[in-house]
Amino acid sequence: MNISQNKVVSLTYELKLDNNMGETVDMAEASAPLMFIYGTGSMLPKFESNLQNLKVKDTFEFTLDPADAYGDTIKEAIVDLPLDIFKIDGKVDEEMLVVGNFVPMQDNEGHPLEGKIVEVTDENVKMDFNHPLAGKTLHFTGQIIDMRDATEEEITHGHVHGPHGHHH
Repeated sequence: MNISQNKVVSLTYELKLDNNMGETVDMAEASAPLMFIYGTGSMLPKFESNLQNLKVKDTFEFTLDPADAYGDTIKEAIVDLPLDIFKIDGKVDEEMLVVGNFVPMQDNEGHPLEGKIVEVTDENVKMDFNHPLAGKTLHFTGQIIDMRDATEEEITHGHVHGPHGHHH
């Protein structure tokens, strides 16, 4: 069986920045593999195209530049927000407002997004709403450890059910 549309793929991976010698930023081991339905748009398109036609036990190694991954860093996504909006009962939560922290926020339409705190001043909080991996080259290595046909229900819902399913 080869990886193709509507196959449930389980794989291990290690994600490093830039190349094989880069910093490891994410991984999935055999005990808790990444599981997804191939071809449903849940993964980066170039990630999927690099796995096409692989079989169980096949290994992979490929690099995605920012354009094929999470895009470039957008200046407009780095914004200054008034310190007041972070106040709860008139006080700022000092533990939350730490440079490097990710804070769940909402955009004007109420969609959840996560911002990283870049700088805190007396009046403003500078936040970066770029994807944490924006502007980064991603180097993936790993192995296909299992594969099966997705069920009708999984295809309809667009995600894996059962053990290890619903896991992001």
